[in-house]
Amino acid sequence: MAQYLQPSPQLGIFPQFCAQQQMTLVLKEKVFSFSGDDFSVKDHFGNVVIRCQGKALSWSDKKEFTDTTGNHLFDLKNKHFHIHKTLQAEDPAGNVLMTVKGHFQLFGSIMSATFKNFDGQEVELICKGDFLDRKATITHNDQVIAQIGRDFFNARQIFGDQQTYQVSVAPGVDLAMMAAICICLDEKENENRNN
Repeated sequence: MAQYLQPSPQLGIFPQFCAQQQMTLVLKEKVFSFSGDDFSVKDHFGNVVIRCQGKALSWSDKKEFTDTTGNHLFDLKNKHFHIHKTLQAEDPAGNVLMTVKGHFQLFGSIMSATFKNFDGQEVELICKGDFLDRKATITHNDQVIAQIGRDFFNARQIFGDQQTYQVSVAPGVDLAMMAAICICLDEKENENRNN
C-alpha cells in the first residue's frame, strides 16, 4: 500500500482530472493490442479514468489519449534524434503541452517532465525510479506527488510481456498527466531493455 501523500497545490494540464483526494490509478498494458501500446487506465474501484490507444505503424510511436466519452485530449509522441529518450504530449492542434525527457543515470531511471501549469507557471517534475526494485517517485520541488509501483512477474508479463502499474497520486494533481508520465517511464524502460 502506498504511503500517505501530502496534498499538492493544483498541478497539471487538465483541471478536470485533478484528484480531489489521494487516488490510485491502475495502468494495464493490453495483451492483445494490434499496436502493442494500448493501456487501460482505471481508478482503484475499476472505473475508467482515461483511455490510451497506441497507433500502429506510427513513426513517432504515437499514443492517443481520450476521456471516457471519447474526446481527444492529447497525443503522446516519441521525439526522434535526441540523445536521451524524449516524448511530447501535444493537443489535437499540435501544440506542445508537456515534454518528458530521460536523463543519464548509472543505476535506475530518471526523467523530467516540464509543462505550463493551469496558473501559467512553468513547472518541472522529476521522476526517479528503479524498476528492478519495481518502484518510482515523482516529485515537485522535493515533495512526492506520486508513487509508481509495478506488478513483477505476473501472468501478463510472463506470457505477454505486458506491464501493470499502480500510481498513487496526491490530491490536487492531474491524473491524466500522471498516467502519461507513467507510460513515458514504461517507454524508457522498454528502450533500456532493448538496447
